[in-house]
Amino acid sequence: MQERENTMTTNFTMPSDDELYYLAELFKIFGDPTRVKILYTLLENEKCVQDIADTIGMSQSSVSHQLRILKQSQLVRFRRDGRTIYYSLADHHVLTIMNQGLEHIQE
Repeated sequence: MQERENTMTTNFTMPSDDELYYLAELFKIFGDPTRVKILYTLLENEKCVQDIADTIGMSQSSVSHQLRILKQSQLVRFRRDGRTIYYSLADHHVLTIMNQGLEHIQE
């Protein structure tokens, strides 16, 4: 086995208990493959619930339930255009988390 270089900083400070709790909760959100699929469908552009449901082959009801969780976790945002709601990734950090996770499992 090759020894890997430790890239952690030597000035490590333990996050507060609250921060650790919220970090663990965030990672729980990524623990569901359906939610990860939804996030991936939103990489290129915003989509309405029906477009997301069609892309991942699920019902609108199931997608709406997962989107509610993603919104509460501040991983997606939405905008209303008339009666249609469009969803998109909340910010570039979501993409970074997904890319880092994928890179980690592909090593």
